[in-house]
Amino acid sequence: MLSRISPLLRAIRPPPTYSMAARVLCRALSSCTVATSSLPRSHLVKSASWDSTTIFGRRINYRSLSIARGLGNANGIGKMEIVRVSRREYRKVRSRRPAAARKSKEKELELSVKICIEEQLPEDPEILDIAEMLRLNVPMAMKLAFDGLTNLTYKTRDTSISDVGCFENVELSVLLCNDGFIRKLNREWRDEDHATDVLSMSQHIPELKLPILMLGDIVISVETASRQAVERGHTILDEIRILVVHGLLHLLGFDHELSDEAEEEMEKEEELLLKSLGWKGKGLIQSAHDAETNGSPHLDYADGTLLNSKSQISLSNAEALKEATSRGVKVVIATGKTRPAVINILKMVDLAGKDGIASDFSPGVFVQGLLVYGRQGREIFRRNLDPNVCREALLYSLKHEVPLIAFSEDRCLTLFEHPLVDSLHTVYHEPKAEIIPSVEQLLAGVDIQKLIFLDTAGGVSTILRPYWAEATGDHACVVQAVPDMLEIVPSGTSKGSGVRMLLDHLGITPKEVMAIGDGENDVEMLDLASLGVALSNGSEKAKAVANVIGINNDEDGVADAIYRYAF
Repeated sequence: MLSRISPLLRAIRPPPTYSMAARVLCRALSSCTVATSSLPRSHLVKSASWDSTTIFGRRINYRSLSIARGLGNANGIGKMEIVRVSRREYRKVRSRRPAAARKSKEKELELSVKICIEEQLPEDPEILDIAEMLRLNVPMAMKLAFDGLTNLTYKTRDTSISDVGCFENVELSVLLCNDGFIRKLNREWRDEDHATDVLSMSQHIPELKLPILMLGDIVISVETASRQAVERGHTILDEIRILVVHGLLHLLGFDHELSDEAEEEMEKEEELLLKSLGWKGKGLIQSAHDAETNGSPHLDYADGTLLNSKSQISLSNAEALKEATSRGVKVVIATGKTRPAVINILKMVDLAGKDGIASDFSPGVFVQGLLVYGRQGREIFRRNLDPNVCREALLYSLKHEVPLIAFSEDRCLTLFEHPLVDSLHTVYHEPKAEIIPSVEQLLAGVDIQKLIFLDTAGGVSTILRPYWAEATGDHACVVQAVPDMLEIVPSGTSKGSGVRMLLDHLGITPKEVMAIGDGENDVEMLDLASLGVALSNGSEKAKAVANVIGINNDEDGVADAIYRYAF
């Protein structure tokens, strides 16, 4: 299976032998069922450890799947390199049954499950841990779902799969990917240009009467799943399990998009299956209803200028930036993010690297103007935060259990694990935060450019900001790009000061510059430029100093500004 997308996978090293809690974050989006062709039989993944159960009078032997990334060759034909997971050996026990009974041994049904990780996902132990858990969890979900098929009385389910007892083998593939990858699948197969959390791609053809039931593929975006996990208050593993159940039910004939009755039936089966498995969280359909009713908190660490409210660069914005560079307009990123984070985001729309707008060898202003890179990507300016301010903030974080991230060049450091800390890496592509066990160890031998407190918007506005605005005094200042985060930076620095320094380095005057921004941290930059464009979703402070108020980031405000004013 995964025949069309296997060239886009890559080989990986075997997963680490240690176990790590898999936690990340996410946002609710729709799912669908899409038919695809099957993978050649030679791509069947045989796994290591065994277990069994009995349903419909037949024994099911399931193999607890291998974890793999495939590597596409020059001809675009996917090769699969299998990474075998740990194997359990069981002592053979002499059978007590008579010989005649052994001859009538019941037929075995194998569950062959393959877990793949898409090439663009980072080499992250947490993702490998999730894949390792799925190799055990997915067969469990399949067994329970199959067990109930013959007893289901739902009116709207497609019953072409009603008894798996007539098959010798059941095959299922699960692919973990990023938003960019699942967005391409949506565009190709659904004519919808956006990322979703899960896609179910059926490969079952009832008319063929094959001995193998090829259920199909479940494709899950880890990035979208991670955002949804934060919004719903559980771990990324919990959310991915919910998406597996949702995708599996689609492959077994449920479709909530058919009618209200179909939605109610699938929602009921989701709840029943999750409860039977003992997995946390509500079903995906119920969670989506809750989000519509109650609203979902939005965490947007990435600038709300180039990225939309789903933390994605739209195709329109990407095409406008490519058009600008093709016409000789020099595009420079000025952001509160680190350089690696920006490069990772731009890779999704082919804007990173030698011919893009950001790379390790191009100019840019990062970490709120505290790190500035000039020609050939060489560092031309760095400003560090007062160590005493850092120490006080870290102690405050420990005492009040408010997560805090310390930015040190291309590294992120923190004192304890927290879902909001994980989100900066899994959703917003910042370097994975390193957990340092003590304040003194964290401060030893590193320069810290800025600190970010992560909390609710109410916690930031009513507690954190008033306290730290006073506590930092003349040694530092506080700034906000989004309501959920409070940044502590050295006094007298900003994106604007970083941009000014870069312009001097490149021999460009502010009269030649157009700046587009939205946040409080963009005020000095918008004021500096000859033409400052603040998007309508921006802060009031940003709009107050701008020359022009553009449309918002969900309406491709960057593209609109480029086409109106840059050419």
